[in-house]
Amino acid sequence: MALPQHPERRVAVVSGASAGIGAAVALALAGQGHPVALGARRQDRCEELAARIRENGGEAVALTLDVGDDTSVQAFARGVRDRLGEPEIVISNAGGVVIANAASATTDQLAHDLNVNVLGAHRLVSAFVPGMVERRRGDIVFVSSDAVHTPRPGVAGYVAGKGGLEGLAVSLRCELEGTGVRASLVRPGPTVTEIAASWDAEEFSALYSSWEKWGVQRHGGLLSPAQVALAVVTVATVPRGMHLTVLDVQPEAPVD
Repeated sequence: MALPQHPERRVAVVSGASAGIGAAVALALAGQGHPVALGARRQDRCEELAARIRENGGEAVALTLDVGDDTSVQAFARGVRDRLGEPEIVISNAGGVVIANAASATTDQLAHDLNVNVLGAHRLVSAFVPGMVERRRGDIVFVSSDAVHTPRPGVAGYVAGKGGLEGLAVSLRCELEGTGVRASLVRPGPTVTEIAASWDAEEFSALYSSWEKWGVQRHGGLLSPAQVALAVVTVATVPRGMHLTVLDVQPEAPVD
């Protein structure tokens, strides 16, 4: 039996597309000729990026998306189908992190991280994966973190959330085997993004020192969003007949 082939025009969805890794992934996918739906709470930022893609000859739409809200995800999914058609690629990238120790964090703080990082990803799965299965083709890529296998103190909700995300992704991968739909994980190390832009500088300095103390921050090298995007797009577009299930990406240590 012949493998179902991906069409050349593969509609792609990117959550958390307003900046950082998500924006870089959207640019990379559009650069390969894929129509891209950009989703984030900051729709104005997505609109700017979509305009940039269109100016460069690509196809893109910007839609409001809050992965922490069921109604928002459902409206986003309808908008994607109405504007671009059925998606072939879904990049679950939206995430959040609150600085809080496990013992002193409030339940609400942990719930925020779990809702975005785990349940937000599941909302995207529910919105898009059943259609992929019906069409017998598709890729969903979850952007995780090396904090899963190297947990960092001070961000307990984020570590727990990304751990839960990976459990969800692996279960989904098993369930999808033989359907033509591939579920994959990309696990970046330290990356330059806006996720910590609102953190207090003194608080972050103490956090970073604790990571050095526990040996989870070995050097000062950082990945760029474009480097992580290269890994994500590679996983999502690898030829049929093979499956990159988990891809770890780490910054190279600065050369002495």
